[in-house]
Amino acid sequence: MRAKIIEKASDMFLTLGAKSVTMDDIANELGISKKTIYVHFKNKTKLVEAVVFEVFETVCNGIDCVCNTAENPIEELYQIKVLVMEYLHKKKASPQYQLKKYYPDIYRRLNLKQFEKMHVSIRESLQKGINMGLFRPDLDVDLVSRFYFNGMSGIRDSDYFPHEIFNMEYLMESFLEYHLRAITTEKGLHILNEHLTSNQS
Repeated sequence: MRAKIIEKASDMFLTLGAKSVTMDDIANELGISKKTIYVHFKNKTKLVEAVVFEVFETVCNGIDCVCNTAENPIEELYQIKVLVMEYLHKKKASPQYQLKKYYPDIYRRLNLKQFEKMHVSIRESLQKGINMGLFRPDLDVDLVSRFYFNGMSGIRDSDYFPHEIFNMEYLMESFLEYHLRAITTEKGLHILNEHLTSNQS
């Protein structure tokens, strides 16, 4: 039952926003009593926490699969973008904004875990790209991985990139191109341009 509660709450939080969804709403959707939810979660904050870190682990597993199967680090970044966009497809709420505003402690801990995961993942990807001759050999891998994390985090901030003006997919596409054009060799740029051309047609 705990897993079912998390799954339903996750869908509702992402669609409607964690702040606006009540424990009653979740119980009604599942056809159970609110008391059943409280057997597993002592309050809504604990449920939000469980949902947030369950989603984080799910996305991390998906990213690991992409990293293990992608043809090269350039395709890897675009496949990860597709994975994230598919997960958020048709979701109307802004989970990052709501967490930051209403559950700042959970947001802070999530941000740290995201950094730990992405910092390692991006460093490995950058080094792989250097070894394949796709990324510049003079890159400061540690620094660039931090630039990348900060940039990806930044474009999700609706204070600076309002959703009424900027579509998230457009933001991610633009940031990836911006990032890759800064670090690719001529060989890497050729692969990037091929990717961009094939996805425009």
